[in-house]
Amino acid sequence: MNPLDFLVHLLSFAAPALAVAVLVALGARLVMPGARRPGWWASLLANSVTGVLVLVAGLWWFGRDGKMATYAALVVAVATAQWLVGRAWRD
Repeated sequence: MNPLDFLVHLLSFAAPALAVAVLVALGARLVMPGARRPGWWASLLANSVTGVLVLVAGLWWFGRDGKMATYAALVVAVATAQWLVGRAWRD
């Protein structure tokens, strides 16, 4: 596999985590209006790192990627990360 193919595979693996991270970071402005808001980039970074870690854990646990259980865990983990970054428990 050449370096370009490897990069495409890596980006394709991380794409669901990045998409969910962006949607949750933007949606948090509407859903959690009273929560403390960190910068948009801080939310995006925390959500992206959490999402990629969940995808890696799902790949390790199931032995392959693309399992629906991994994607369900991705959504729950990213939402929880956004809740923690926004300090929503204080409201």
